Amino acid sequence: MVLSRGWALFLTGVGVWMWVIWPRFAVAIWDDPRSWSGGVSAQGSPTAFLWVHALLIGGSLAIGTVVGVLGVRAWFAARGRAR
Repeated sequence: MVLSRGWALFLTGVGVWMWVIWPRFAVAIWDDPRSWSGGVSAQGSPTAFLWVHALLIGGSLAIGTVVGVLGVRAWFAARGRAR
């Protein structure tokens, strides 16, 4: 498959965006009282709310990493074709 530089830049941007947004969301979930059985951040045992969101965040970061790497690789491949 051949991607244009525009698509390569878009994919790289999506990968970066995922790494900007999801860690901040992880902090918000960690501080949410619904994440802990004690009702206070990091007190008590983790609830299903925390585990489900941790899986979503981990999966999104993995997808963001793959998409970003594909974007960077496509950018360098397009650069090589331009020569």
